[in-house]
Amino acid sequence: MTVLIASDLDRTLIYSTAALGLTMPDAQAPRLLCVEVHESKPLSYMTETAAGLLAALTEDPGVVFVPTTTRTRKQYQRIRFPGRPAPYAICANGGQLLVDGVPDRDWRRQVAARLAAECAPLDEVRAHLTAAADPAWLRKERVAEDLFAYLVVERQLLPADWVKELSAWAEARGWTVSLQGRKIYAVPRPLTKSAAMHEVARRTGAVRTFAAGDSLLDADLLTAADQAWRPGHGELADSRWTAPGVTALTEAGVLAGEEIVRQFGRAARGTDVPSAD
Repeated sequence: MTVLIASDLDRTLIYSTAALGLTMPDAQAPRLLCVEVHESKPLSYMTETAAGLLAALTEDPGVVFVPTTTRTRKQYQRIRFPGRPAPYAICANGGQLLVDGVPDRDWRRQVAARLAAECAPLDEVRAHLTAAADPAWLRKERVAEDLFAYLVVERQLLPADWVKELSAWAEARGWTVSLQGRKIYAVPRPLTKSAAMHEVARRTGAVRTFAAGDSLLDADLLTAADQAWRPGHGELADSRWTAPGVTALTEAGVLAGEEIVRQFGRAARGTDVPSAD
């Protein structure tokens, strides 16, 4: 029996220094493993316990671990997870499906056809974002994989109603808006992690799906899985979002990532996962 585990990455499975959320004395803090380096600088971490549990999970022939992220392919490929390389990865919020690290052209064609049929074009949305943003708080404007756009902003300067007004404008054009930290994402509504997860489940014959995520862009993934978890931080926690089959964890920060991997193991194997300590 094959089960599929689709996990969001940033602030779900891996954590930047700023997102670690460790409040205990250094002597009690968990040991960390760096899993991402960029331009010779360490960027993202897991606890060593989480890394050990994940490595053991990927060795199970009945488990298909699928990193699932809004990151671009290039950003995702900076990460080095412990254990076996993931045979599938979902990038660009479901717009890119990697098979053994290579983009799947058939999936990209399917995505492109659906976006063309159901959504306003990216150029129109990007132009609106640029025109509506105020240079006083806008720091960067980016396009990801020619699929969606996002802004990097000074959040403390962002007007209270700006995201709400943008959301209303985007909804009428088949797009969704999400504020995550300092980033405002504008994403076509059909571009979802859940659609890509279902495609991987179809290809692998997975009979059960498990997922985790912390942001509004993960909500469709969590509700589409048979069982899912969200950490005690992030957009979903802040809004007290929940759904049938979704467990809201009390742990926050990098310790939530550790607990998520532990829960994945219990669900996949139908038993408690031994400690990796």
